[in-house]
Amino acid sequence: MTAPPPPGPLRKRLRHLPSGLIASAVLVVLGAVLGGVLRGAPGAFGAVAGVLLVAASFTVSSVLIAWADSVHPPLVLPVGLMTYALKLALIGLLMVRLAASGWPGLIPMCFGIAAAALAWTTAQAVWTWRARIPYVEIDGPQ
Repeated sequence: MTAPPPPGPLRKRLRHLPSGLIASAVLVVLGAVLGGVLRGAPGAFGAVAGVLLVAASFTVSSVLIAWADSVHPPLVLPVGLMTYALKLALIGLLMVRLAASGWPGLIPMCFGIAAAALAWTTAQAVWTWRARIPYVEIDGPQ
């Protein structure tokens, strides 16, 4: 058994972040305009809040997973699952509280969350497809 590679800087593990953040920035502008036109100020605020919520949660998850990878690579899966479950629970609780309050920006916020999750995932997939990541094919026993 070989020792794991020495931990590298977090920056190297977070090269994918700009693609998702750029997609989120574009959606903030689109969400503000569409939300404002369709639902007024609460709609604009709701759409922007939804996009920013997703951008923040994806960024925090990425940083935590990169940290886990730099400290002890076997922690990546547990930390990733924990951050996913925590995000889902917190966003779910927030949405339930907002729904109970009758806030008029809730529906645009839901659309902002859905659009941002799709845009971030797409941006990250495109980044991964275009990234020049070296790999090694390991042949099985001959």
